This record gives sequence, C-alpha cells and structure tokens, in this order.
Amino acid sequence: MRIILLGPPGSGKGTQAQLLVQRYGIVQLSTGEMLRAAVAAGTPVGLKAKEIMAGGGLVPDEVVVGIISDRIDQPDAKNGFILDGFPRTVPQAEALDELLKHKHLKLDAVIELRVNESALLSRVETRVAQMRERGEEVRVDDTPEVLTKRLASYRNQTEPLIHYYSERRKLSTIDGMMAIDEVTRAIHRQLLALGAVEPKTHARSAAKAAAAKKGAKKAKAAKKPAKTAKKAAKSAKTAKKAVKGAKKTAKKTAKKGVKKTAKKAVKKGSKKGPKKVTKKRAKR
Repeated sequence: MRIILLGPPGSGKGTQAQLLVQRYGIVQLSTGEMLRAAVAAGTPVGLKAKEIMAGGGLVPDEVVVGIISDRIDQPDAKNGFILDGFPRTVPQAEALDELLKHKHLKLDAVIELRVNESALLSRVETRVAQMRERGEEVRVDDTPEVLTKRLASYRNQTEPLIHYYSERRKLSTIDGMMAIDEVTRAIHRQLLALGAVEPKTHARSAAKAAAAKKGAKKAKAAKKPAKTAKKAAKSAKTAKKAVKGAKKTAKKTAKKGVKKTAKKAVKKGSKKGPKKVTKKRAKR
C-alpha cells in the first residue's frame, strides 16, 4: 500500500498517518527525517544534500527523490508507505511517478483532507489565547500569523496537486473537519473501495481490534469481582481485628474490676476488724 496524504497545516495528516501505520504495518516517510538519516548515514545522496544545506541552499528535487528511492528499498517499507511532506509541487509529483514506474510500483491512493481554513485559524487563536492566559510559552511557529503564511504557501504550491491527481483518478477527498475516528473510518472505507486494502486484511484488522476491545472488557469485568472480594476480605479482617480488640478490652476491664473489688474488700475488712477487737477488750 502506497499512499500520499494531502491537506493544509492543521488538517490532521500526521494523526491519520500514525493511525494507518499502526493498522496496516506500513511506514511513514517524512522528507525531513529521511534527509537527516541520509546525511547521518553518509550515503552518496546524503553527502550531496549535506553539502547543499551547509551552503545554505535548498535541496533540489532530484536529490530528495534520490533519498526517497533509497528509503523505499529498505525492508521495513516492503509492505508500503505513507509519504509525508512530499510531493509539495507538481514537478515533484511527476518525479515521484517516474521513480515508482522505474521500480515497478504504483501509487494506490492520494487522500485529501479538506478543512475549513477560517475554522483552523479560529482554533489556533483560541489555543494561543488560552496558553497566554495560563502564562505558558507559545511556540513561534504556532501562531495565527504563521499559520496564515503556511496556508497561503499551501494554496500556491501544493493545491495544484489536487488537480494533478484528480486528472489521474487517484484523488479521494475526505472531510477533515469530522472527529478523528470518523475521518479514520472514512479513509479505511475509501482504501477498501480503491482496492488498496484487501477485504480479508481489513476484516482481520477489524476482528483483531474487536477482540482486543472484548478482551479488555472481560479483564475489566473479571477485575471487578476480584476487587470486591479483596474489599470484603479487608472488611472481614477489620471486623476480626475489632472483635479481638473488644475481647481484649473486655478481658482487661474485667481483670481490672476484679482487682479493684478485691482490693476494696481487703481494705474494708482490715478496717472493720480492729474496731471489733478494741470494743471487746474494753468490755472485758
């Protein structure tokens, strides 16, 4: 499965890409990460990119395509990939088509997440205002001003891709303003309709998810009686302790009472005895 996710900043591409990665066992390919990895690995295209970046220049499309070519040949990309941040322009899309054709691979789907730009700006404004109220630091790239510029850049550079892929019948548009799980379900339905996902794989994934959910529910249900039993045992222990304490107290009290009574009796007897003797002797 080879997918491209399109959408303006804040449309949820990153979130949906991660969910697809988890569900289908494919990899997310970010051009920024691939560039850094290629430079660190010292590959021929990585060294070329390093030289260009060191001079303050922009990495040309042919170098980026070379890095993507090396990356999709790696074992973890065998099951498929999601391209994140590429292509951004029509020439890049054409270069990608040539690359995939050369490798005898095909692009399965291009998913556009369509959103309301004014709603996105409103969300950012609200978030920034709340952060400032709480005294939190606001990232310089997370402001309405920066988002406005990024949206303008997306419209100028990337929106033409929508027409490009639409002409090639690769484009599917989904409402990105829906809840996250609703967007996810819509993407899965579209992938099924396009044949990018086998029904068996989809059913297996769904069954696995359902089984996991059922298992979690059972574990929770099993945990509840155990918790209740534990609580009851604790209560019984407390009651036993209370009974033991009461017995001990009663015993102590009884012992103390007997001792006190005996002491009192002895005291009284000793006091009474001498008086009688004295009186008897006086009479004699």
